[in-house]
Amino acid sequence: MRTDGREKDTLRAITIHKNFTDKTPGSVLIQSGGTMVLCTASISDKLPPWMNPEDGHGWITAEYNMLPGSTSPRKRRDRDGKVDGRSTEIQRLIGRSLRAVTDLKKLGPRLVTVDCDVLQADGGTRTLSITGGMIALLDAIHSIDEFSTLQPGDPDFPLNDYVAAVSVGIVDGEPLLDLCYQEDFAAAVDMNVVMTGAGRFVEIQGTGEEATFDENELTALLGLAKKGIRELLKLMGN
Repeated sequence: MRTDGREKDTLRAITIHKNFTDKTPGSVLIQSGGTMVLCTASISDKLPPWMNPEDGHGWITAEYNMLPGSTSPRKRRDRDGKVDGRSTEIQRLIGRSLRAVTDLKKLGPRLVTVDCDVLQADGGTRTLSITGGMIALLDAIHSIDEFSTLQPGDPDFPLNDYVAAVSVGIVDGEPLLDLCYQEDFAAAVDMNVVMTGAGRFVEIQGTGEEATFDENELTALLGLAKKGIRELLKLMGN
């Protein structure tokens, strides 16, 4: 039994509050245990400067931030456009994950910006941001009239699948699903897995923290991740 009473293959309790704000076409407050992330998705017809609107392709980008009160001690607020290296890495991961299930041609010359703001951190902020970002992105695209009645996988819909993410790790020799902060801090191996509804991997980030892991342990971790992601996808309606 783990510190919070879960079995090794059990997700933390997930709550999803859609339409949490009314200023963007997609917004969701998603919570996993003690981790809470507000994800919003905004749509603009102003593409990044490096894109040619005449090509007809759109783009999806993401921004990630941990608010000052999300951790203890307080995290300093980013100023003057400066983003720390960790935040930069995570927002690139979120953007890659969402674009992996998007047909940018079908999206048309639109820019969708997914903002993920961590309100409270207790492990798994990047993976929960991907899952919440997917929900916000789906709602944002549904706000476009021509896509309002379609679903991922429909021939004319820009999203060809769902995507979700979860953390796994080895703590005290045991493979565990969905690490809280205490487990993440103590993990000998820490891994983040991003996967589509079709069971295809988008990204696997695995690291031995002053430790190594073998093929059997890798297989066990991926098995836990697949189980957890399938459960998250069901919560999305996939």
